[in-house]
Amino acid sequence: MLPRVDTDDEWDAVVPDEAVMRPGVAALCTRLGIRADPLTRYPAGSQPVYAVGDRYVLKLFPAVTADDGATEARVLTHLQGQLPIPTPYVHDAGEYENGWRYVLMSRLRGTDLAVTWPRIPRADQDRIATEAGETLAALHALDPAPLAGVLGPGDWAAFLDRQRTTAVARQRAHGLPELWLEQIPGYLASTAPAAPAAPAAPAAHEPGVLLHTEFMRQHLTVDEHDDWRLTGLLDFEPAMIGQRAYDFVAVGLFVSRADPRLLSRILRAYGTTFTPTELLTHTLLHIYSNLPRYLRELPAPPEPTLDSLAETWFGAG
Repeated sequence: MLPRVDTDDEWDAVVPDEAVMRPGVAALCTRLGIRADPLTRYPAGSQPVYAVGDRYVLKLFPAVTADDGATEARVLTHLQGQLPIPTPYVHDAGEYENGWRYVLMSRLRGTDLAVTWPRIPRADQDRIATEAGETLAALHALDPAPLAGVLGPGDWAAFLDRQRTTAVARQRAHGLPELWLEQIPGYLASTAPAAPAAPAAPAAHEPGVLLHTEFMRQHLTVDEHDDWRLTGLLDFEPAMIGQRAYDFVAVGLFVSRADPRLLSRILRAYGTTFTPTELLTHTLLHIYSNLPRYLRELPAPPEPTLDSLAETWFGAG
């Protein structure tokens, strides 16, 4: 019932269209033996995701991103019960039709932290920052070896080299002004991070860890009726194995949001510090990096230099 989606044009025609999506999702619910009433689509997110009553969440992946569906199911199954806060429990996952995949998971208690953040008292924001640091520390402490055949990029050093080579072009495509673009090659040449060892190999460098890669308020849930406690971490489809500093890109940009007090608490709870230079370097290398967006949303640096930008966004006081 859902048409195949292999291209961006097909995505634009199919995925946002509820007249096409909803009957297919309802039919899948019937196949899975769950009632599709009520069926509520979440407005945000890169994939089509539906709340199915109060118990389930059904996430769908068209053919063009079907591998992400397999990744999400495998990582969530691996994580079950191993973090200080819940992650969704996988009730079912697999192929649907026309290349689509699905993950049927438990619905986390609470609401989107990004939505509720402005209403949270400062003391509770500080505690949430601590809980976030503890959660990320627990994630990175897990053995990623069982997922090594599932998660990329495989060769982390080669991945960083590719990202370094394409960094200017990727930021130019996002519309970054030339003033910033011309600084990137020299900055990356002087701050190149060392590659981690493979998960099962002796650590000649820092060993690879399981990365969420988008650890941000939008992927954390909180319960305002339970003293604003974190109640879950979701969205593991872009998970990778690599250097731990890579995860702190999203932390600095989307959790602490250039607030040194919050970043300091997160790092203290995590148990390791990273320099602003390290984190901006990984920002430039991050697969989803979009400096023009961050410059619009976060505080401007006092000087138009990458060194000043690193201190402004990733300084921990």
